Amino acid sequence: MDGRGEIGRRGEALAAELLRAKGLTIVERNFRCRAGEIDLVALDGPTLVFVEVRSRRGDRAGTPFESVDPRKQAQVTRVARHFVAARGLLDHDVRFDVVGIRFDQEPPAIEHLSAAFDAAG
Repeated sequence: MDGRGEIGRRGEALAAELLRAKGLTIVERNFRCRAGEIDLVALDGPTLVFVEVRSRRGDRAGTPFESVDPRKQAQVTRVARHFVAARGLLDHDVRFDVVGIRFDQEPPAIEHLSAAFDAAG
């Protein structure tokens, strides 16, 4: 198994655990469509939350949050639009969060940035 895939899966599991502990309900993991993929989709009360999970072994490639650049934000927004349309959830408020996980520490450092960016693209 490649290291990146394993780190990504571990990161997503830790992010889902953190979000559940904060009272969010995970409604979907790894939603895929022709526009791309969203790691986690959750409900925070009536708000639909699209969560990008970024896992890192260190900061050589920048922080997890720095990697969610405008291009990535636009892609996540496009996938979110597909999800909302496919599920008939057009009446829900939407939020975009990022969870950053650093595996160069034990235990891993986890940070949740709520409303990390606005819909883009």
